[in-house]
Amino acid sequence: MSRVCELSGKRRLAGNSVSHSNRKTRRFQQPNLVTKRIYIPEENRTVTVRISARALRTLNKKGLRQFLKEEGRSL
Repeated sequence: MSRVCELSGKRRLAGNSVSHSNRKTRRFQQPNLVTKRIYIPEENRTVTVRISARALRTLNKKGLRQFLKEEGRSL
């Protein structure tokens, strides 16, 4: 199972860990994903999605339809 937000498409970022002696090693920053069940009143059903915490906050603020419209996605 990949670590990608199903609604916003957010995925891991690559970068370097830099030590005190300035040695660099590759590291990855993973998105903060949570599994949530979202109710869709228009279709009278519940959908389970892996969504990032940031996208979940936006979803709670704007609502599902507006969020999907702005992201250019559909369920």
